[in-house]
Amino acid sequence: MTTEIKTLCIGPNGHIADAAKILEANIQKICFVVDNDDVLLGTITDGDIRRGLLKGNAFDAPAKNIMNASPRTFTEDHDRSALRTMMLDQGILHVPIIDEHQHFIGLVTLDELMLDESHNDNWVVLMAGGLGERLRPLTEKTPKPLLQIGEKPLLQSILESFIEQKFRNFYIAVNYRAEDIKNYFGDGSAWNVNIQYLEEKERMGTAGALALLPATPTRPVIVMNGDLVTRTSFTELLKFHDEQKSSATMCVREYDFQVPFGVISIEDNRITSIDEKPIHRFFVNAGIYVLEPEIVAATSGTSRIDMTQIFDCLVAEDDATAVFPIHEYWLDIGRLDDLERAKSDVKEGHNK
Repeated sequence: MTTEIKTLCIGPNGHIADAAKILEANIQKICFVVDNDDVLLGTITDGDIRRGLLKGNAFDAPAKNIMNASPRTFTEDHDRSALRTMMLDQGILHVPIIDEHQHFIGLVTLDELMLDESHNDNWVVLMAGGLGERLRPLTEKTPKPLLQIGEKPLLQSILESFIEQKFRNFYIAVNYRAEDIKNYFGDGSAWNVNIQYLEEKERMGTAGALALLPATPTRPVIVMNGDLVTRTSFTELLKFHDEQKSSATMCVREYDFQVPFGVISIEDNRITSIDEKPIHRFFVNAGIYVLEPEIVAATSGTSRIDMTQIFDCLVAEDDATAVFPIHEYWLDIGRLDDLERAKSDVKEGHNK
């Protein structure tokens, strides 16, 4: 096994958090679970981690809990043409190569077999009209999306993250200091993409700008707050949304809250248990969404609506909604200390 392949591997008792780090650090976005003799035991993808989190596995749980124990494999004398056909037909992006003793010896990716230069035609709507009141005085003359993080504005980092993943069609919702944002990004030609603007004449809520889209989209739309720093895989997000057959998908982030005291359970005035400083885990809204075209179309004519209202209505109507857990780097730039943390993370490379 080569050194490069070893960096993609983890033992069965390694933590899920370690598998997530491997996924984030390599372009293949796959982790291989092997024993001490390099025998392949299973694979872990982005989807495996998210499904594992939703089933209650914590990041310190063993990787074997969430691995695919029966991955499709090929031997080293495989026919590349047949392999490419199989991967295309079954939508497989990676195939591990094993020897006659089941040792993991290599990896073949679909990108290697067939170069795909196609662009992603899904629209991306970036909400960049906020006042940034909690970041004053920095936002008195500069809109929050143009605040510098590292060597570039926050919104530029968001845009380029999408561009890396082959998205090309963007709508930026603007309100506060709209001209500053429009003058900086223009029509997107500097990045070889298309940028149009949704100009809110008054505050329209966190989803109201969707009513300003010039037409009804033909594909699911990604909507993202313009004040986030994240390494989320948007292509995986769309894939998950499609797999779930969801009308709307919300990205969520795990949030831990530790009670600083011993929690006492009582029944009939008697103590039944004492839980010392328990940790409660929640999923919180991460500010990134996918909406089906008909959901976007339903916002037409609205003057103000928040994204949570859209989800509340869908849940009340028993329409299909889904959550996509984010395990990659994610930070909401809401306060001055968040901004300083983001700058520090970029400087030290923690956001990679």
